[in-house]
Amino acid sequence: MIAAIPLLLVPFILYNVGVMGVFGTSGVAMLEQPVTSLTMPSGAAWTMSVGDLLIVVALAILFIEILKATRASTRALLDHLLSMVLFVVFLVEFLLVGNAATDVFFILMTISFIDVIAGFSVSMRTAARDVSIGL
Repeated sequence: MIAAIPLLLVPFILYNVGVMGVFGTSGVAMLEQPVTSLTMPSGAAWTMSVGDLLIVVALAILFIEILKATRASTRALLDHLLSMVLFVVFLVEFLLVGNAATDVFFILMTISFIDVIAGFSVSMRTAARDVSIGL
């Protein structure tokens, strides 16, 4: 049952907890806090913010979610349903909550949408392959 919980819930929770001010700076300004800064060989400074790091984490989790979609089990439908619910929660929060109207949250919502579409697409291809083998 726990395997069906969408892992993209982690960036969603981290975003909301961070915007509430649990990690120090409250509000949307938390997203601009630098995590690391490196000087490149070209001399330019590259800085990664909390928002950027959150997007990178969400992309890594999206990869895991797509791998989870390739398994053929009875839990796959529940996994897809919960991913769809999470996307709807992302969308509602984006539309109705002021602190969620940021580019970082929009990208996280888009990643959630890709998870839903990719999950259903991969599952349908896997199911079609399983059916065609039996013929």
